[in-house]
Amino acid sequence: MGCAGSSQSKPDGAVKKIRKPKPWKHPQPITKTQLTQLRDEFWDTAPHYGGRKEIWDALRAAAEADLTLAQAIVDSAGVIVQSSDLTVCYDERGAKYELPKYVLSEPTNLIRES
Repeated sequence: MGCAGSSQSKPDGAVKKIRKPKPWKHPQPITKTQLTQLRDEFWDTAPHYGGRKEIWDALRAAAEADLTLAQAIVDSAGVIVQSSDLTVCYDERGAKYELPKYVLSEPTNLIRES
């Protein structure tokens, strides 16, 4: 295992910083419960599409953390961040990991449950 930061450095030597995804809208308004169910289904099935389970676990932890902690998680796991909003990442072996926006942030049309 090499230096975690070396593989994700840009040509100028800077590490790509993670940012929140741009605001997005689900095709139809959904509740927090429905969003949680969508997220759980994604994380339960994601490892079956390839890649390493420990990277999927790190990506889930990063997706559920604040930005500072998320950055530390992906850096320590050796995740190569292609899109700064975490929608496209790679591991050190070149396996691609694609994350849907609904696991990274809430839609603008989320229905608040009382």
